[in-house]
Amino acid sequence: MPDTQSYRSHARFDPPFHFFVFPVLLINAIVSIVIAVRTPDAYAVWSVVVAFALAGMALKMRLYALRNQDRLIRIEERLRMQSLLAEPLRARISELTIDQCIGLRFASDGELAGLVERALRENLNRKQIKQAVQTWRADHCRI
Repeated sequence: MPDTQSYRSHARFDPPFHFFVFPVLLINAIVSIVIAVRTPDAYAVWSVVVAFALAGMALKMRLYALRNQDRLIRIEERLRMQSLLAEPLRARISELTIDQCIGLRFASDGELAGLVERALRENLNRKQIKQAVQTWRADHCRI
């Protein structure tokens, strides 16, 4: 995988989920609805309920995994900031939100302190922080 990454190229797809699992579950829900409309009986209606439950389950599992990654990123970035930031900013690390820590992971070591200070002062969100990064630090581990 190339090392170069930027704000425009950092988003990633998980092909098995985005291009197979979720489309199949979505098509299944649509087919179940069509069948239930054409031949309304208890089994057809139950099939619609199960189809939506399966799609919901797949989405929730994906969101749980992303939330777990967010928590790991917060820990990694707090450790990184502990070693890179001077004392006045180091004491304020706990004021950063998970969202801000996730955005800051792309900042190079040299610009981290300035972005942390700005994020705290201006209450920047993840997107605003990522757009402010000048020297992008690639993250190829996120799915």
